[in-house]
Amino acid sequence: MRRGHRVIAGLLVAAVLAAVFAAYLSPHLAVDLANRLWACF
Repeated sequence: MRRGHRVIAGLLVAAVLAAVFAAYLSPHLAVDLANRLWACF
């Protein structure tokens, strides 16, 4: 893999992780996801 592709892949992974962590800053979202997971059982 060329260096440019590695940089782009790293930035993409960092952006996805930042979006996930930002989503969990909302308590309502975390509770909603937990309730949906619990409803499966």
